Amino acid sequence: MPSVTHEVLVDLFKNRPRLAAEMLQDALGQPVPAFTEARVESSDLAEVVPSERRADAIVVLLASEQQRPAMAIVVEVQLGVDRDKPYVWPVYVTQTRARHRCPTRLLVVTIDAAMARWSARPIDTGHPGWTLTPLVLGPEVVPVVTDAEQAKAAPEVVVLSAMAHGEGEAGEAIGVAFLAAAGGLDEERRALYADVVLSSLNAAARRTLEAMMKSGYQYQSEFARGYVAKGREEGVREGTLKTKAHDVLAFLEARGLEVPADVRERVLASTDIAELDRWIRRAAVVSDARELLATNGS
Repeated sequence: MPSVTHEVLVDLFKNRPRLAAEMLQDALGQPVPAFTEARVESSDLAEVVPSERRADAIVVLLASEQQRPAMAIVVEVQLGVDRDKPYVWPVYVTQTRARHRCPTRLLVVTIDAAMARWSARPIDTGHPGWTLTPLVLGPEVVPVVTDAEQAKAAPEVVVLSAMAHGEGEAGEAIGVAFLAAAGGLDEERRALYADVVLSSLNAAARRTLEAMMKSGYQYQSEFARGYVAKGREEGVREGTLKTKAHDVLAFLEARGLEVPADVRERVLASTDIAELDRWIRRAAVVSDARELLATNGS
């Protein structure tokens, strides 16, 4: 399941279609043809790739009065190692190129330096002369946006800047620049972007921005509220699991039973509260710790 960070990064490129072209040209120094419009197109490449393997976003740059495709950009957000990507990324590029009949670039977006290095590795397709080298927008090349006017002109860029650099020394200045841009956004984007920026800043910068907002900050967007609520619920559940797992082990040890390493590991790895409750009951009667895991017990 995609993480909130993944979804937000994808949304930045969908909400501002020209962002892909801007980052290619301004951050990565790649030539981009003149265009009159940037349009997000369907990323469903199901003709070749299963639907669960669709690209995150496809942006087509349109030129001339005829609005002909001048370039297509496949945008892929990468936050973790995925061994399938070197195989599906070339497919995304060739399928998009065939669909829109124009030059096509692959832009991989990440806010993690290690992932940027992993994503940038050339992909040898096996065909002579065809090695695909992804163009990677990582934290080292994401611009640090601290100018209010720049933030107003491109709010998505300042949000991206906060996600990439908010933990650093520029965090507070990036946050202040975002506040200058926030007033020009529609309510939904303002709420979501504010949540993302605040959660991306270091603690000192976050406190400063919260004070500037003149009241204790509350998560405003439904998306963020739901995600935060889910995170709190998961935190409570994880705490319950950990407590019950330790109770199982403590009960066995209190009875003088030796707990083998594999049993201890299995108990601590359990994610089933009902299972742990069952083990707590069994820990009171088993004569050997390994009997705890017997499937025929109750």
